[in-house]
Amino acid sequence: MTAAGAFDGVRVIELAQWVFVPVAGALLADWGADVIRIERLDGDPYRGLATQGIGTDSGGVNLSMALANRGKRSVALDLRKPRGLEALHDLLATADVLLTSLRPGALERLRLGADAVRERYPKLIYARGNGFGVNGPDADQPGYDSSAFWARGGVGHMLTPAERDYPISQRGAMGDRNGAMALAFGIAGALLKRTRTGEGSVVDVSLLATAMWMLSSDLLAALNGGEVKPASGRTALMSPLTATYRTKDDRHVQLMFLQGDRYWPEFCRTIDRADLAEDGRFVDMAARRTNAAACVAELDAIFAEHTLDEWKGILATLDAPWSPIQSIGELVDDPQVIANGYIGDVHIDDGPSYRLPTVPVQFDGQPPALRRAPEHGEHTEAILTEVGYDWDRIGELADEGVIP
Repeated sequence: MTAAGAFDGVRVIELAQWVFVPVAGALLADWGADVIRIERLDGDPYRGLATQGIGTDSGGVNLSMALANRGKRSVALDLRKPRGLEALHDLLATADVLLTSLRPGALERLRLGADAVRERYPKLIYARGNGFGVNGPDADQPGYDSSAFWARGGVGHMLTPAERDYPISQRGAMGDRNGAMALAFGIAGALLKRTRTGEGSVVDVSLLATAMWMLSSDLLAALNGGEVKPASGRTALMSPLTATYRTKDDRHVQLMFLQGDRYWPEFCRTIDRADLAEDGRFVDMAARRTNAAACVAELDAIFAEHTLDEWKGILATLDAPWSPIQSIGELVDDPQVIANGYIGDVHIDDGPSYRLPTVPVQFDGQPPALRRAPEHGEHTEAILTEVGYDWDRIGELADEGVIP
């Protein structure tokens, strides 16, 4: 990094694979943490995933792997062998955080459960991400975001229109990346607490809890006897000013005038229909709710008169919350995305450059500088020498199959 990062001087040992927990490590690495990911000798299985032309099927850089592991270093170790586990402990002795996605049973078999590790390293932050939480009958059940977050967490149900025969599918790793933000936040909080108490903490985030947090509004309704309905079409619109309208070229504009009475008169003038502001059926929020179908019909007809580009020009002067419904292709070229540095470039010496989304958090008006992800086991020997291993000892580990 070109400037001091918030986590400079913090060492994270990451014992994780796939997306959820590794992305939390990548967020910490973005802001300066030395994140050392421990991979199996055959590598993180995510390295072999082909998906959307951005994994092993990309024909170039594995962008899925790059996004989840940018800025880290990689050590390949066989933790099933005593000397591999010994090497891990030598690394933990230098660390501030252990970040893991291993299930409770696997951690206990390696004698890396929270109690054992914290007894040995009382100042260590022990952070774990999992599917369903560390307690209860399903604590040891494997959980990916499509199962633990999307399916069991209720997200798929709430976002699927009732008329569909099957739930809609989620987009790639939605739950993983949301959960990773929460896990990184928890680690930051634990590090802050340690500066005040001198003690480490155990930080837990599950994909199930992440889904529940995202659906907090629906949960509040369910907990208090309110009505909870899955997503639907535009039937029974209660507020015409918080709705989506189709344009002449079959695109859409989203209005979000929560303070309808504040915006309605100026909106009517902007769309050249000042008469609607004086119409008794629509004169205030209560009237528009009572006559919602008629109001929506009026606005449907108006929006159908112009293309999306024309509506962008018409609404540009309106100081109110609205947006076009954009495609992903349009999003990456959005002037606001570009102006705020929400997509960054990764430059590789003697290799191809590529673009990645940056972390949504910025310090002092700047996103972090993005760095490439490590190759499998790329830093094994260098990191072992950092913790005092000489070349004879490293050679012995290679001969025993502990390292590649």
